[in-house]
Parts: sequence; structure tokens; C-alpha cells
Amino acid sequence: MKYSNIPLAQTVSALCKAKGIEHIVISPGSRNAPLTISFTEDSFFKTYSVVDERSAAFFALGIAQQIKKPVALVCSSGSALLNYYPAISEAFYSDIPLVVLSADRPSYRIDIGDGQTIRQDHVYERHILYSANLKQDIRGEDVKVLGDGKNKPKLDKILDPIQLQNGIQTYNEKEINTALNTAFEQSGPVHINIPFEEPLYQKVEEQFVKPKDIAFNPVEENYTTETLKHYIDIWNNAKRKMILVGVLAPNSIDSALLEILANDESVVVFTETTSNLNHSNFFPNIDKIIAPLEKLEDADTHFKALQPEVLLTLGGMVVSKKIKAFLRKYQPANHWHIDTKKAYDTYYCLNKHFKTTPNTFLKVFTESVVPQQNEYQPSWLAIKARRSNAHKEYVVQIPFSDFKVYERILKTIPENYQLQLSNSSTIRYAQLFQLNESLHVFCNRGTSGIDGSTSTAVGASVVANRPVLFITGDLSFFYDSNALWNNYINHQFRIIVINNGGGGIFRILPGDKDSDKFDTYFETTHELNAKGLCETYGIQYQSVNSEEALEQALPNFYKSSKRPSLLEIFTPRKINDEILLNYFSFLSKN
Repeated sequence: MKYSNIPLAQTVSALCKAKGIEHIVISPGSRNAPLTISFTEDSFFKTYSVVDERSAAFFALGIAQQIKKPVALVCSSGSALLNYYPAISEAFYSDIPLVVLSADRPSYRIDIGDGQTIRQDHVYERHILYSANLKQDIRGEDVKVLGDGKNKPKLDKILDPIQLQNGIQTYNEKEINTALNTAFEQSGPVHINIPFEEPLYQKVEEQFVKPKDIAFNPVEENYTTETLKHYIDIWNNAKRKMILVGVLAPNSIDSALLEILANDESVVVFTETTSNLNHSNFFPNIDKIIAPLEKLEDADTHFKALQPEVLLTLGGMVVSKKIKAFLRKYQPANHWHIDTKKAYDTYYCLNKHFKTTPNTFLKVFTESVVPQQNEYQPSWLAIKARRSNAHKEYVVQIPFSDFKVYERILKTIPENYQLQLSNSSTIRYAQLFQLNESLHVFCNRGTSGIDGSTSTAVGASVVANRPVLFITGDLSFFYDSNALWNNYINHQFRIIVINNGGGGIFRILPGDKDSDKFDTYFETTHELNAKGLCETYGIQYQSVNSEEALEQALPNFYKSSKRPSLLEIFTPRKINDEILLNYFSFLSKN
């Protein structure tokens, strides 16, 4: 096996290996050659080459999302690492562990007019869990770089290079261990900036650096029925309890615990599409409950009947703006959040953060919960049933549109697929439909951007243990089209693009849709299609523009194939907002 002859490169790769960081996503470059050599020459690592750094970062995020372990990103110096930033911010807010390994010029080469040099240290300062700026190795005569001059420390005496290198090695090992351990312990992104002096490509036959691996220790608070007694008493004395679940990985909570919650008539459990929780007594389509109430003359009466005394939240970000607005206006007396790391005061009434996992907390908490019999859950389940029937009636009578398309494709996804959803309209439409309970659902809800949804889905498909379907709108798809510039796309990967010729969500949001600037600067109308991209990247392509054609295309779309497939569905541009808004009015009458 070959190794880079640079101690720092050997140290980084050795510590990644010691901590079990296997997946390494590399964007080609020269300054990062020592790292590339170190990772690609060792069969322990699974390495990927993705040219576009923005896509590469989301590709890595998709892998980390699935394996729940850190994935490393390796890039050259200069603007390369800036292109990681959208994915870094997503990882920061979604608690997904990424390790950025950015190669850098030596410090004395920064800000003197050299190419591909920027100020790389602490570049993600506001959206990173830890930033390590490593020290350059002393290599032979390279001690001269520490002499007097701009950007160089002044030395009162000549130091022994071996002594100096030992000090640098000790510092670098500590910083690398701290950064990598932080990624594991706090589940989020970290940045290690690594300066290399030329030559960069030299190799040796043996690893001569043996860095010390400092073990990491995930932090989680322990709770007992005694320490929770105060909160259990509040819960048991309340007549109306609400549980709201945001982004949650599949199989995060034991089914027996879900049964306890579902069978307590004083508890209403609202679940988002991304919660991956299912039970017939839960409420998976939040806006179908909340939005129609706004249109009633006695809306305040209904909202007060829904208002909880205790709100227990768990999981990540919540999509529904309706539930946020409701809980901010009709606040509970108590809001508690369960998360090992953080608790957002989303509803302006947070008064307790339980620093543990939902499953661990509920195992202890439910031991002392006393189920109640009252009308809180049953009355809302009756409303849920009526809304479900009205939903079916409405779908039958509407024309071919985004709403009709989402209803059809979400209903016909085969069993045991992983469903990746893009942001904007796609995730919001998905929230309105009952999904097959065998599906595992994911969406980048940390920052809710459209910029890396396709790349994330591609990365997830590489390591997923089930077929992956990605559903996206046209703007999101074209924005991240470099995601297809990738040699690792699984042949069972499927993409559905709903192309309504622009950013249709802006027709739904408040705004002047009749102004002469709207089409260009808000909706961004276009006449693009995905056929050419599919031809370029070797993806099977099919398009439809009617309900009948869609019905015929879907069964074949999911059949096994030797290449990934894309189905593009063209829908009308201008009727979708009206159909969606009328939907909630229709529900309010039932």
C-alpha cells in the first residue's frame, strides 16, 4: 500500500480510519493530492470522485443521512470549500455529521497575490460545530518558512526542526481528534483546514506516523421516573395533550410506545410526512386539520378546543406553517422538547428541554403515564375521517394538475421504497396525502433549500438498503442538475420531475400574480425539459402530459432496469394555485 510522504496527510487519514469514517467524497484538485493519495490507496475507505463541490457536499450529506455516521469531504484550496457551504448549513440544522477536509496553501502564501488562495480558516464560523486550523509540517529545509517576514512568526532563536515538528504533530493530532469526535458526539458538521507545502504527490511504502486516537463519548442525560415526576404529574393532570413530531429517522421509536400514546384519548399526535411515524390514531396531514378551521365563522371556538395544555415536541424541523401559527397564537401552558442536542423555542413558550433521544425518554415517561378517557382525541379523529372523505371527493372532480399528479404518484409508490422529497411545493403537497406506511421518507428540512435535493437523493441511493424514488419540482431539479454528473447512481434510482414551467409555489403564496414582473422575478417561467440532461448522463427518460398517460407510465417506471430512470410530468402552469386554495375551502364544508 502507498502513503503520502507528508506527515499531516498520514495523520488525517489514520485518525479517520481509527474512528471508522469510511466514506470519503473527493472533488479533484492538486493541493488536496496528499489527502487523495492517503484515502484512495487504502482499501478501508470507500472513495467517490464528484467534481462539483456543491453537489459533492450534498452527495456526502445523503450518505451520512442514511448511515448516521460522519462522511468526509476532501477539496482543494480556494473557492472549492465555499461551494460546500449550502450543504454545511443544511447539515448544521439537520444534525447530520459531515467532516470537511480542506487543503490549503501555507499561511505565508495567503493574501500575497497567489492563485487559489483565500482565508480558509473559520470560513464556516457561524454554521459549524468545530473548526480546526492545522499547522504545516516541517519538511527538511522548510523550517525557513517560519523565518521573519509577512504572515510569519518571528523567532528569537533557531529551533531544532525535529523538536519543532514534534510540537506541530502533537498540536495537529489533538485538533483532528477534537474535530472528528465533535462530529460523532454532536452529530453535525466540522471543518479541518490542512496546509500543504509542495511537492504534493510524493509517496512512501510505509506509514511512518502513528497518531494517538482519543475516544469519543456521546453525551446523553439520564432520566428516571423520580427525576421526571414533576412533568409526569403535569401530564397526567392535563386533559388535552398534543405531541408534534418533525423530521425523524425511520424506526426511531418502539412500536409499543407509539401504541401507548395512540390509545390515550387525551393525546393528539400530529406527525409530519418526514416523521416516519404511523398509526391509525395519529394525524399525519396537519394542514388538512388546521387550514379548514381558518375559514369557519367560529374558527376561534374550534382552535380553543384544539389548544393543548401540554405540548411535547420531538424530531427536527416542522414544515407546516399552519401548526406553527396555531401554536404561537393558542399557546400551551407547557412546551417540552426532546432532543440530545438542542431545543428551539419555535412557539415562544418552551419551558423544558429533555436532552436525550425520544425513544429513551418515552420508555421512562410512559411507565407512569395514566391514560385518560375524554373527547379530545375522539372528536378530532371524527373530523379527520370527514376530511379524508372530502379529500377523496375533491380529487375526483379536479382537472389534471399538480394536485392530481401528487395524489396519483404518492398513492402508487411500491412497497418498501425510500422516498426522497425536494423542498418548496413538493414537500408541502406530500403533507396533504396519506403515504404507504412501508415508505421511509426524507427531505432536507434543515434550511429548506432547493439547492441540493437531487444530490442528496443520489448520495442516499448509493448506500440505501432499498430502492430510492426522488420526487422534485422543475426548478429544484434544474438548479441541481450537476447531481447527475455522477458515476455512482444506483440503477434502481428513480426520479419524478413535476414540470409546471416555473416556481409554482409563488402563485400559492401571497403576492401580485398579475404584475408584469411576476413571471420573470418570482415564478421564473421557462420552457426547459429534462430530456437532454438524461441523454447526456445516460438516464432513461419518459415524459407525460395527461392523466391517462401518467396512469400508463407509472407501472413500467418502477420495473427493474439497467439504468436509472426519470419520468417528467408536464402540468398546467396557471391553475395549480386555484385548485390548492379551493381544496381547503372544500374541506371546511365537511
